[in-house]
Amino acid sequence: MPPESAPSLSDTVYDRLATWLRADALPEGARLPGENALAERFSVSRPVLRQALARLRAEGRLESRKGSGTYIRALAPPELPPIHFGPLGNIPDVRAFLEFRCGLESAMAAEAARRAEPGALARLAEARAGLEAETRAGRPSIEADVAFHQAVAEASGNRFYQAVMQALVEQTRFGIRLTRELAPMPDADRFATMRREHGRIADAILRGAAEAARAAMEQHLQNGIRRLFGG
Repeated sequence: MPPESAPSLSDTVYDRLATWLRADALPEGARLPGENALAERFSVSRPVLRQALARLRAEGRLESRKGSGTYIRALAPPELPPIHFGPLGNIPDVRAFLEFRCGLESAMAAEAARRAEPGALARLAEARAGLEAETRAGRPSIEADVAFHQAVAEASGNRFYQAVMQALVEQTRFGIRLTRELAPMPDADRFATMRREHGRIADAILRGAAEAARAAMEQHLQNGIRRLFGG
């Protein structure tokens, strides 16, 4: 397996956002600029920006308010301790990771369907649209795929899901890339399947159907295991 990769663009944006928040000493309760303005400020796409914002929300440093925007929380909030899973070291590791995601994210999707607020649902719909646009253009869509799953974590309203998904972001990227490269399926068929599977997850969450969301996420991840390992 290749060595652990350099920091991703979303990690870099997270560091820049955190530095900006500290340097400007924004008061508790201050509203952040909108996503378009922040994406322009940091010269990144909105999916990349959302990953960095999701990480700050998972740490308790930001909060989203229904129909209003993103706000600064207390300057010294209680934070979850960092979680370090380490890189995926071998093929059994990859399979175990995908099986872990299956259980974790199926429950997370069901919780999102039960609890998601309108703002989180809007961001999930945007993440879905971004992933569909990437796949229709024939681009790798790895970052858009990661952003979709993090949007589901945010929609769950549970900071522990959000923190675990953020801690697993590099492993998730690696697993997605491996599936793209090794699964014996033509690109056009794979992209169409991705749109269909992610669409079922999003549709179930958006209509508040918890068990349908659970089943759609489980089927999506189990299909990924089958595409990679056969069976």
